[in-house]
Order: sequence, then structure tokens, then C-alpha cells
Amino acid sequence: MINFLKQEHDLTEGNITKTVLLFSLPFLLANLIQALYGAVDLMVIGWYCSKESIAAVSIGTQVTQIITSMISGLTLGVTVTVGKYVGSKQVEEVKRTISTSLCLFVFVGFLLTGWMLVFADTILAALKTPSESFALAREYVCVCGVGIIFICGYNAISAILRGYGDSRSPLLFVAISGGLNVIGDIVFIRYLHLGVKGAALATILSQGFSMFWAVIYLNKRNFIFSFQIKNLRIYKEKIKELLFVGIPISLQECMVRFSFLYLTSVTNALGVSAASAVGIASKYDIFAMLPATSIASALASIVAQNYGAGKYQRMNQALVTGIAGALPFSLAFFCWAQLSPETMIGVFSKEIEIIKVGISFFRTCSFDYLCVLFVFSLNGYLNGRGKTIFTMISCCFGALVLRMPLIYLVCKKMPGNLGIIGTVAPIVSGIMAVYTGIYVWRIILKEK
Repeated sequence: MINFLKQEHDLTEGNITKTVLLFSLPFLLANLIQALYGAVDLMVIGWYCSKESIAAVSIGTQVTQIITSMISGLTLGVTVTVGKYVGSKQVEEVKRTISTSLCLFVFVGFLLTGWMLVFADTILAALKTPSESFALAREYVCVCGVGIIFICGYNAISAILRGYGDSRSPLLFVAISGGLNVIGDIVFIRYLHLGVKGAALATILSQGFSMFWAVIYLNKRNFIFSFQIKNLRIYKEKIKELLFVGIPISLQECMVRFSFLYLTSVTNALGVSAASAVGIASKYDIFAMLPATSIASALASIVAQNYGAGKYQRMNQALVTGIAGALPFSLAFFCWAQLSPETMIGVFSKEIEIIKVGISFFRTCSFDYLCVLFVFSLNGYLNGRGKTIFTMISCCFGALVLRMPLIYLVCKKMPGNLGIIGTVAPIVSGIMAVYTGIYVWRIILKEK
């Protein structure tokens, strides 16, 4: 048997606590950098542009996050599939999966670009984007839409590497992208006065450079697959396998994102200040949930390799270790939101009205920082095992049956009360954590 997997990329051996923490750390740092340069867009806009521009970037970012969530779901299918074949030491299957994945994401990238450019106005209108921010939000969405192919390429390469057991190289790629994005924001917004368009340009140009650099970097390091056009080929059986795993994950990500967009549409109707406050809160959601999302992504890779190797007990230990390792970080953000929400909002905006309306929302929605840790970790474990149909149904149920109807009822009974609206997310996440935990426990019991 060819030992194609380097020891540091083998997630089926060694101390499980060390494996989980060391493999998760690059995920955490990569997600942190992505969250930081996403926040920098909003911060620089807030420093040099109007509150209408803040709302436009907040809303535009949430629209682009739908696309990113869709892509991330599909790429997680790539991670799981690659990881399974890596764990079972099937070299040719790994190469076929990589080749097919790259072809698939080129097609998806062009398809999504067309979709965003055609339906930008329709989406923004559905979100009840404030009229004074509408043109700016459209500008942001359309510019970002042109760069979707770069998002697809970067995420596909990172997913392949993570399934292979390498979480360090994607960290390097995102660090380059993050640094360039910050420089681009300052140049385009402060010095060239491009405003919202400048924030979008900084994002897509930095991601494009990172994608091309990743290809060059991996080819020079003699990666298992050579990234050249002549090696790109679609294998029908791999398309089916990738879509079978990836589409349910993509759908669940999109349903969750759509439910939060519904929240955005509700708060947009309350005015620019409320829209800005919720937009700022969404940035903190990303930071506060970083440990949970990082552990979930790492667990998908670790579980996939160990599932392929038949090491079930090790998978279960990884789940417990991941939750325990991420809990203190989620708890720290929760305490900050409870004790001093005004300082959190003040990082992004000094507008008194935005801070005033946002305090109650921050205090209630921050309970979700704790609840989602369990939801994400359990879903990451299940995704790694290929149980993506359950996680899809679970997330769709949470979004369509629980979250959106609750938001509607709360807004109907207590319109304009952001504090009460903020309770919806933690309530839904708590319910999901309970029934997902029961499902996982039943699976574990059957294997004993």
C-alpha cells in the first residue's frame, strides 16, 4: 500500500485531544481572519462613509453570505468525500474526487455569478432594503457577484486540503487574502473615495489573488494532484457522490441563512438605525461563533477520515473534545454582550441612535453564542459520517418551521421590540441542540 498521506496529515492516529485541538486551530485562525477582514469592510465604511453606506454593506454582505454558505456546503461535501478515501488509503479515488470537484466548482461559480447579477434588485427588494441604501447595496452585491468564481476556487482548494488532512495551508491562503483585503479597503475607500464599491473590490481582488497563489503554491510543493487544465476531468460516479453529500449540506446552510435574511428584512423595515444595529450584531455573530464553526468544520474532516478507517470510538472522543475546547471562547463573548453591549456596538459605529436601539438586541441574541456551539459540533460530527440528510432536514426544520414563524409572530405581537426579536435565535438553537443530541446518542448506543 502506498503511504501517500504524510504523518502530520493522518487524523486516524495519535492522541485524540492533541489531534482535535491542533487540527482545529488553523480552522479557528482562518475563520478569524475571514471574520476580521469582513469586519474591516464595515469598520472602514463606518469611519469614512455615511450610515446609509453602513446599512448597504451590512445588507449586501448578508446577500453574499447566502452564496458563500451555498458554496461552503458543497465544499464540505468535498472535504468529507476526500477524507473518507484518505482514511481508507484509496489514492486513485482521492485524485478522481479532486479532479471532479474542481470542474464542478468552475461550473457553479459561473452559474451563481449570473444569478446574482440578474436577481440583485429582486433580492434587495425582498429584504426591504431602506430606499436611501438600495442603490449602494445593489452596487456592492453586483461587484461581489463578479468575483464569485474566486470564492468557489478558493473554497474548493481549501476543502480538498482539509479532507486530505491539511488545515495549515488554507490558513496561509486566507491570511494572504485577509491582508490584501485590509490594504484594499484603506486604499479604495479612504484614498480613492470609492465607498461601498471599494469595499466590494477589495474583497474580490484579494480572494482572486489568494486563489491563484494557492494553485501555484501547491503545484510547487508536489501535491498529490497537479492543478493543470489537462488533469481536469469529470467522473460521473464522483459527481453523484459529491452532490449526494454536498447538496444536503448546502441546502441546510442556505435555509439557515435565508431565515436570518428574513430577520434582516424585518429589521430593515424599522429604519436605518435598526438595520445598522442588526448588521453590526451579525458581524459579532461571526466572531462569537468562530469556535463553534471551526470545531464543526474540523470535526467533519476528522470524523470522515476515522469513519473511513473504521475507528468509531475515536470519532466520538473527537466530538466531546471539540465541544469542551470551544466552550470557553463562546462563553467569553456571551459575557461581553451581557456586561457591555454598548462597547461592542461602538467598535463599528459611534452613532448614538444605533447604540441605543442595539443594546437590548445584543443582550438577548447573545444566548445563541452558547446554544449554537452544540448544534454546530453535532452537525459537524454527523456530516463527517455522511449523515447529511438528517442535518439538512434538521436545519430546514429549524429555519422554516421554527425560526421564521417565531420571528413573524414576535414582530406581529411586539413590533419594533429588538430585544424580544433577539430571543428567537437562542430558543430555536436550544431546541435543535436537544433533538440532534438525542439522534447522535442513539447512533452511538447502536455501535456499542
